Amino acid sequence: MKKTTLITTALALLAGAFVQAGCSHTPGSSAEASAKPYPLDHCLVSGDKIGEMGKPIAIIYQGQEIKFCCSDCPPKFKEDPEKYMTKLAEEEKKAKK
Repeated sequence: MKKTTLITTALALLAGAFVQAGCSHTPGSSAEASAKPYPLDHCLVSGDKIGEMGKPIAIIYQGQEIKFCCSDCPPKFKEDPEKYMTKLAEEEKKAKK
């Protein structure tokens, strides 16, 4: 049981480090200053309106600011960020029509 927990923890840390390479959420960082602003009024993960569940959580992913409605959504985003970035691009495209 202990060995399984250790392995699981190690894998989680490695996965976090891998995803973190593309994400930044340090307030006031230069990445934040040059990031493209989040264009939607709702959470990319849940679809809930930003701000309805309290202060939004924001990260920078590959130069794009991403805002989430609550603390449950960033981990879901980090599981498959490209899925959500594709969704963001599609929603931006729809909004421009």
